[in-house]
Amino acid sequence: MAEQEVSQDEQIGYHKGCLSTLTKERQELSRIVSIVDQLMQVHVQELKRLGVKVDEPEEAPVVRKGKKPIEDIL
Repeated sequence: MAEQEVSQDEQIGYHKGCLSTLTKERQELSRIVSIVDQLMQVHVQELKRLGVKVDEPEEAPVVRKGKKPIEDIL
């Protein structure tokens, strides 16, 4: 079967669409993280009010075990 040639305009449109979608996904993820952080603070404050000594939760580092960076995959 012969490969179909994709025009440059189609490629540009495809990549712009992908970036638009990924930007919206990143915004939604950021919103979810914000909500989780707020909920965690409510629980920490409530535990402190009840007299429980609580270490402030640290931000979890992003650990990628054995995975290549996305730049290397692309």
